[in-house]
Amino acid sequence: MPSVAVVSDTTHYLPSALVEANDITSVSLYVNFDGERTEREGDMPDFDAFYDELRSNERLPTTSQPSIGDFVAAYEPLLDQGRDVVSIHLSAGLSGTYESARQAAEALDRDGRGGDRIRVVDSSSACGGFGLLVLAAVRCAASGATVDEVVEHVRNTRADTKMWFAIDTLEYLKRGGRIGGVTAWVGSTLKIKPILTVESEITPVERVRTSGRAFERMVDYARQRHASGADAWTVQHIQSPDQAELLVERCSEIFGRAPVFVSEVGPVIGAHTGPGLLGVGSVPERYLI
Repeated sequence: MPSVAVVSDTTHYLPSALVEANDITSVSLYVNFDGERTEREGDMPDFDAFYDELRSNERLPTTSQPSIGDFVAAYEPLLDQGRDVVSIHLSAGLSGTYESARQAAEALDRDGRGGDRIRVVDSSSACGGFGLLVLAAVRCAASGATVDEVVEHVRNTRADTKMWFAIDTLEYLKRGGRIGGVTAWVGSTLKIKPILTVESEITPVERVRTSGRAFERMVDYARQRHASGADAWTVQHIQSPDQAELLVERCSEIFGRAPVFVSEVGPVIGAHTGPGLLGVGSVPERYLI
């Protein structure tokens, strides 16, 4: 067992088998429905039911970060094992998750319960890009690195990690208030397919007119990443399995290897982007070895 444990949250959307195989502790965010019920994202395996409700409900569900207590409950068993902890989370520009984790570490430190052995890292990313950072941390920890060496490795990985995603509409981002740097695109009379990335907050890349063009731009981006030597790649989607499968086929030809993982983005991020998301990203393989 590595001396450094990796804690994350559910918005990496890594496949569950990969999470289990790498001993990643994932703390769940929450989805709140009209004030009537609140569910932990980690307990919602049926994403289809959520997205069906999202389409039919005039009021968007809201999302919320884990509590300080949620993080304390995740950290304590690891600290009790004598392990240090690197806790990596959804961009602080998008969520209060990082701050909850930081406050939990401070509380444990004040109480003399090992909080000084926790390092909390803002991924400045989300979803697939975030997931690649988590895997990089696991690989580094498995090599016998110290807690501070793992943190440095994660930060170096983040500098070379890039991910683009296309969405069907800006409407969900607008209604959810997570419009970020794409405010200027709201209200456009053109029917556009926005291509975005996350650099601390949601950041515009470009806008195209059709889904077909958006798909081809994802393929073009994969070519750019391959040309730059960033060949550890991933594809994610929301209720677009056929498009995701086609993108995997195209990218497999480009990169000459299988993806690190392919997965569907869940309710916490999907509540803000809506169905129809398709994304691709990568990092140099050396960070995952």
